[in-house]
Amino acid sequence: MIDETARVDPSAQLGNDVTVGPYAVIGPDVQIGDRCEIGPHTTVYGPTRLGADNRIFQFASIGAEPQDKKFSGEGTWLEMGDRNTVREFVTINRGTAQDKGVTRIGDDNWIMASVHIAHDCLVGNRIVFANGASLAGHVDVEDDVILGGFTLIHQFCRIGAFSFSSMGSCIKQDVPPYVTVSGNPAEPFGVNSEGLRRQGFSKQDVLAVRRAYRTVYKAGLRLEPALERVREIAADHPPVERLAAFIGESRRGIVR
Repeated sequence: MIDETARVDPSAQLGNDVTVGPYAVIGPDVQIGDRCEIGPHTTVYGPTRLGADNRIFQFASIGAEPQDKKFSGEGTWLEMGDRNTVREFVTINRGTAQDKGVTRIGDDNWIMASVHIAHDCLVGNRIVFANGASLAGHVDVEDDVILGGFTLIHQFCRIGAFSFSSMGSCIKQDVPPYVTVSGNPAEPFGVNSEGLRRQGFSKQDVLAVRRAYRTVYKAGLRLEPALERVREIAADHPPVERLAAFIGESRRGIVR
């Protein structure tokens, strides 16, 4: 159902059973998958591709030009997967030619009111971004991350899977998988143990992750020797390998 007050460009492609609310605007070069709901006063600009069963609430801005002074109309785009919930006043920008050219959102994410996802961000699956969280450009967020309200993430940071930030955190370096951070600048405050248990991690694997965390953050070791010990733990506990690989690949350095 398309409300009579909505404005849908003739070139836009809408799937089956798509709902477009009053005064919504859908521009050219937009594809919207089956059963999506586009709320009142929402804008969707292209090039943008939305998968199926997404709910975009009122006053959201999806696929607008990146907030980057270097942008000069290049053909960059936004991709969003399936079953995402995007609440009021969320802004998600397209990519830039200087980086990936695409901003990509995965599946089953819960993006709360007034969140900003800037250009060239890669966001995984099953993520919760609480109200007011903001990602600067070029940020990568892995699966199953929770960002507390008003968390701010600096450009080019990576946020590891199953990590958690408390309200008002200011993240300026990479956050390893499983780690809880808080503060400005954000500092590590242990392992997201409850989150891991809820995700089905065994007691033994949670204990191994906590042991690896203590090795990195509590043993008084420099990072390279600590990383070697973490790799030894990972030999018997595969979830720890994710942590070791992330730390080894970090370019900005991890929160310390």
